Amino acid sequence: MDYSDSSTYSMASGKDLKYVVLQVTLKEKFFGTGSGNLSELEDAINDQASKGYRLHTISTSNGGSKGMLGGDRIQATLVFEKI
Repeated sequence: MDYSDSSTYSMASGKDLKYVVLQVTLKEKFFGTGSGNLSELEDAINDQASKGYRLHTISTSNGGSKGMLGGDRIQATLVFEKI
């Protein structure tokens, strides 16, 4: 994962802090229903778990922008707690 984009990933990721906050944008599939990039969400969760964090809270909101052909974008905000 590239944590250099501070608007998407907390700069605290991987440091020894009690909490880390990440944001993942879920994009609707080009064809069909559901998210076309759930693996990014899964990767973010597994990456933080490997660093000793567990998912504490997840919330979603409509990203407000539309993808190609009107596909929705959902912002998932994840709060991880050091275990």
